[in-house]
Amino acid sequence: MDKIYVVYWTQSGNTETMAETIGQGVKEAGKEAEVVHVNSASLEDLKNEKGFALGCPAMGDEVLDEDEMEPFVVEVEKIAAGKTIALFGSYGWGDGQWMRDWAARMKAAGAEILNGEGLMCQETPEEDTLDACKKMGAALAEL
Repeated sequence: MDKIYVVYWTQSGNTETMAETIGQGVKEAGKEAEVVHVNSASLEDLKNEKGFALGCPAMGDEVLDEDEMEPFVVEVEKIAAGKTIALFGSYGWGDGQWMRDWAARMKAAGAEILNGEGLMCQETPEEDTLDACKKMGAALAEL
């Protein structure tokens, strides 16, 4: 796996920053990163990969974006078995329930969640979150 896909949806840019930083971690680990907004993502690209990253902020009542990300995640569930998926995103309220629910969905679909849980931050990612994003990218590169 020489190319690592980082697929994301963002509203305010916080999750996009996380995606770009995960991609940077992939590159620093010696692999090619393909950081792509979900509306340009292809399920075909993910089918043959051992692992990839998916990012989305919490929306509404702590759910995924319903217009673009949720339909893509429904499709990913069909190919998730046996893959390692890194989940990430930001939130502005709540306690991260959307991420716990998302991780549970992917696990139920047969995926392993990188680090056992998703990576999340409240609002704008700070230095510690950006460091964790780089480490997430490096861990994906090691798959």
